[in-house]
Amino acid sequence: MAASKAQSPWIVCLLLAVAVTAIWWMYPSRVPTNVAYVSEEDGAISVLDLKTLSVVRRVQPQDVAPRGVAVTVDGKYLVTSDKNTQDLAVFNTPELRLVQRLPLGSSPEFLKLNPSGDRVFATFEPSSTGGPGKPPGSGNTDDDTNGPPAQIASFHVGDWRQGPTSTAGQETEGIEFSRDGKRMLAAKEAQDSIGIFDAVSGAHLRDINLTAYGIRPRGVKASPKGNGYAITMEASGTLLEMDADFNVVKVVPTGAKPYGLAFDRAGKRIFVAAAEARKLQVFSADSMQLIAEIPTGQRCWHFTFTPDDSQILLACGRSNNVIVVDANSYKPVRTIEGFRLPWGIVTYPKSYGSLDLP
Repeated sequence: MAASKAQSPWIVCLLLAVAVTAIWWMYPSRVPTNVAYVSEEDGAISVLDLKTLSVVRRVQPQDVAPRGVAVTVDGKYLVTSDKNTQDLAVFNTPELRLVQRLPLGSSPEFLKLNPSGDRVFATFEPSSTGGPGKPPGSGNTDDDTNGPPAQIASFHVGDWRQGPTSTAGQETEGIEFSRDGKRMLAAKEAQDSIGIFDAVSGAHLRDINLTAYGIRPRGVKASPKGNGYAITMEASGTLLEMDADFNVVKVVPTGAKPYGLAFDRAGKRIFVAAAEARKLQVFSADSMQLIAEIPTGQRCWHFTFTPDDSQILLACGRSNNVIVVDANSYKPVRTIEGFRLPWGIVTYPKSYGSLDLP
């Protein structure tokens, strides 16, 4: 009897182990939710728990130096653009395991899913050296304005087949899509223009010359209302409003070196990361008047709302941190330290942000 009682805990443990194993096989690894993914140019991907606002995981795949970052609509895959290996890296999100490499060319940078989420688009610049962004005040060190034009490659999500590739212009930066997904817009920085492409075939349709309104377009976002676009002009420090027919209708000044921008979900506000001014600026989408300015760190290029729209997370590449701001009061909530050249940030569930929705 005593021996039987002594063995009973072991029997219970064995049964529990069998049950856990059965559950594991019945329910495969679940997609992480309520998380943010941060790409770090110095060779890492970090995962933030959005409830605790803390880093819960960090991986450093060999040779990976990610910049652009995107998460698929179902949350199963994270895609990053890698300047070292000159490709896109595809990770499964439950394990953050590298499952696919998609060859591109030198200096892949910006990533964007089309509105339906079935293709991912990436810019790369054959003429670029592809190094990290320069510190503020270091002057214009661009050396790729006379080389081959940038390309925008596309890949089918899931089987990762390559789709059409579009020829853009030197130093092509942000890309965006019309609300119906038929047109792709690309900021052609060195040509001071926006290229318009057929989003299905990749064919170049026309260019919108912006030299009368500013210098070096960098970010472009579609309004959630479907009535136009907003564009940051980095060198001139201006924000443009463009209607649905690609006519510039308003121009307002911003802080120095604006790049990433995003509308809020309602389309009432435009948030602009003025990197050199070290500010996140908030504009009325209707009047384009400045509403608020939020102090940030150094080289804060990209940001995202949280899925509930209550907070904004900014990746600050030269401060090596992520700054969390209340999206309504505009007050700082927390600064999360310990990153290494953070470049981009996206969430799952997907949120509005400079790299993601709309």
